[in-house]
Amino acid sequence: MRAVARPLFGRRARLRWIHLILGGALAMPYVLVGAIVVGPVAGSTDVFSSFPLQLSSFAVGLPLAAVTSLFPLTRPLESAAVRWLCGVDADRLADGPARGRAAKVRTALWFTLHLAFGGIVAGMSLAVPPFAAVLVVMPLTAGVFGDRLGFPEVFGQPWAMALAPVAGVASLLALAGCAARAGALLARWAPALLGPTPEDRLAAAEAPAADHAVRNRLARELHDCVGHALSAVTLQAGAARRVLDADPEFVREALAAIEETTRRTVGELDTVLGVLRDGDGPGTAPAPTLAADLDGLLRRTRAGGLTVTAEVAAPLEALPPVLSREAYRIVQEGLSNALRHAGEGAGVAVRVEVRAGHLELTVDNPLPSVPATRSGGGHGLPGIESRARVLGGTAHAGPVRDTWRLHVRLPLRATL
Repeated sequence: MRAVARPLFGRRARLRWIHLILGGALAMPYVLVGAIVVGPVAGSTDVFSSFPLQLSSFAVGLPLAAVTSLFPLTRPLESAAVRWLCGVDADRLADGPARGRAAKVRTALWFTLHLAFGGIVAGMSLAVPPFAAVLVVMPLTAGVFGDRLGFPEVFGQPWAMALAPVAGVASLLALAGCAARAGALLARWAPALLGPTPEDRLAAAEAPAADHAVRNRLARELHDCVGHALSAVTLQAGAARRVLDADPEFVREALAAIEETTRRTVGELDTVLGVLRDGDGPGTAPAPTLAADLDGLLRRTRAGGLTVTAEVAAPLEALPPVLSREAYRIVQEGLSNALRHAGEGAGVAVRVEVRAGHLELTVDNPLPSVPATRSGGGHGLPGIESRARVLGGTAHAGPVRDTWRLHVRLPLRATL
């Protein structure tokens, strides 16, 4: 007995019944609009007094429902309702708005079916229980209220009066069966009509790759700003320690450079962490650029004990912001490699110039300077190559005669 009752009255059946009632509630505005259209055509001022006119209004309203289902929120809301009330697994349903014509057509078909089945079941749920209750109590009330209720003459027969309660219970069971069947059909069709399309699956597959790319970009930013600062501060502190008694002026300059380097690095770190927290959170320091920060970078590098010469033959103020930011990081990483691997007092030459529509960056330092990627599997050169590739440029590093040269070529009209 329980096995028979569960499909009709179990928790799953009750939730699906609620889903259908919601569909009927959603259908009511469209039915009212349909009644406004059907009434004048049929020459009737009271559409709802005629069952055929009610059905006609319902039929006119459903196409209107299909049109309004094209709004982007329809599929996410319907998917959520199906997931919670119909018991369909979340991975079989799409979460976002419908993409493409086919997905929109399937969403419109689902919305129309939901409102159609829901309107029918909701109407039955309003009409059948009172009718069934009257049939159940008919043997007790026929003698008192029979004339007032307008029972057909057949109910005057003893056999009809005896079967009336059975018919009432049967009508309730029929209502439950219709609701359960309609709910089961919608639950079966939901994955096909509301399920993810190939475009949705592609977007879901690309999301981890996009997240990985963002993580790599943030790691590269942290490596460049923090790695350069640590290298510069280490060399500056070592140089100051060695001449602490002999050259107090140099020590003061080195300490001032350490203070400036750490302060700037804290600002850059705050910027990167702001991106990590809020995208581009307010209150974070602006990212350094060639135009605004190249001189400071060269000054701090010289305070670390290197002799840095710079030749700038490019309109730094006119560079696109993205190109200027990425170029600064590239020069910073080139100087970081020189700080780590060139001997004390080594000369480093930096050139920034524009040639044939490209910004060219060159950093030369004496051999046996070796980039971190050759001696320890570091991230400096791969980070530079990644920045150049994203901007549509190229990066090369290697020995040229008696120097180690980093050469990067970036198009002025970089496209991200």
